[in-house]
Amino acid sequence: MTGLPVVVRGLGLDDAERQELRDAAGPGLDLRFPADGADVDFTDVVAAVGRVGDAELAAAPALRWIHLWTAGADHAFTPGLLARPEITLSASAGNGAVGLAEHAILLLLLLDRGGWHWARAQREHRWDPATHGELAGRTIGLVGFGNAGRHLAGIARGMGMRVLATRRTAGDDPAVDAMYPPDRLTRMLPECDAVVVTAPLTPQTRGLLGEAEFRAMKPTAYYVNVSRGEVADADALDRALDEGWIAGAGLDAHHVEPLPPGSPLWDRPNVLVTPHNGSTSRQSRRRSFDTVAANLRRFAAGAPLASVVDRTAGY
Repeated sequence: MTGLPVVVRGLGLDDAERQELRDAAGPGLDLRFPADGADVDFTDVVAAVGRVGDAELAAAPALRWIHLWTAGADHAFTPGLLARPEITLSASAGNGAVGLAEHAILLLLLLDRGGWHWARAQREHRWDPATHGELAGRTIGLVGFGNAGRHLAGIARGMGMRVLATRRTAGDDPAVDAMYPPDRLTRMLPECDAVVVTAPLTPQTRGLLGEAEFRAMKPTAYYVNVSRGEVADADALDRALDEGWIAGAGLDAHHVEPLPPGSPLWDRPNVLVTPHNGSTSRQSRRRSFDTVAANLRRFAAGAPLASVVDRTAGY
């Protein structure tokens, strides 16, 4: 007897990993691993791991579960998926939390210490000491307090920083020194020496940081984004950098990706650009893999799935 068909694509799985997923799924599921870019017949497919396009959704009447390799789910909310409320969407929540938090600290340290100064001096074989700052004793504000934000709060506290945060749900949290609701964001920002965006992209967070928010920040403060570029208004960020509302920015997430070669962000002396690479670690990949394996076991057993995305909240 053939098991229920499940399409698994993406992540560049090798033969051993494919077998590991087959073992997790058991005989009740028939895992299919199409080649990258290959057309897939979704007629009888009941579940899929990886992205599913709207044309495929339209040709998949039996589909009832999609799991994303990524933690972010914003890209999955296409018209086709929105029209199929019976499909459960799950994601690899928390897979990149450690990497994103560490990357945020890296960008902050490079900004605060003028890391490009030393890189330039090394290329030119110059011994050129420079005075720089310290993060200890400074205040960091976290826009978003999910898995990445919580991990970042722990690192920042360990470095001697005061930690503030804002999140959608109300209530204090012992992991931070103060928690602000979203409607008090402009109360938090003036206290911060660094503002780091770890929030997911949702209708509520899109454009959350606009002119009023960037003007509320200290002119000596740094802005870092390791989640989604669209959480900030692009024009407001450009003006904040050009007109000195803030001291600089470390951007791993951008409004357009890949960042176009003609973007002024590449050449701004107070901006660090990385290619949405903060969570691209071997460990993050493995956490995604383990989440998929565990959910395949649950799906095969008819058990509740983990890391289900709340369609209303967007994550």
